[in-house]
Amino acid sequence: MNEEFWTMLEDLVEQSEVVIDRPKGSAHPQFPHTIYPVDYGYLQHTTSMDGEGIDVWVGTAPEQTVDAIVCVVDAWKRDSEMKILIGCTQQEHDLIYGFHNRSQYMKGILIPRERI
Repeated sequence: MNEEFWTMLEDLVEQSEVVIDRPKGSAHPQFPHTIYPVDYGYLQHTTSMDGEGIDVWVGTAPEQTVDAIVCVVDAWKRDSEMKILIGCTQQEHDLIYGFHNRSQYMKGILIPRERI
């Protein structure tokens, strides 16, 4: 993968405040049956396709660096979005992947960062 892409994401994360607005185990505000398996939030003072901050998943790995992205397509909302994974373990990658592929309307791919 292109290391410049990952470096740019890393710089963006380092220069932004990470806001966790949906901690692990909390319910989605509109869909209470949807529980977040990993801390979820956004980068303050950034903008994503939905007009809100860039979404992030923040895991429990000792090294809190950008380790993957998830690209999601939502047929219900008719949009797509990229989410940054920070410090996630392999188990957390699996949980996040499952979260974004749990319904017929939302599908995602997880692209891990390849370390050279």
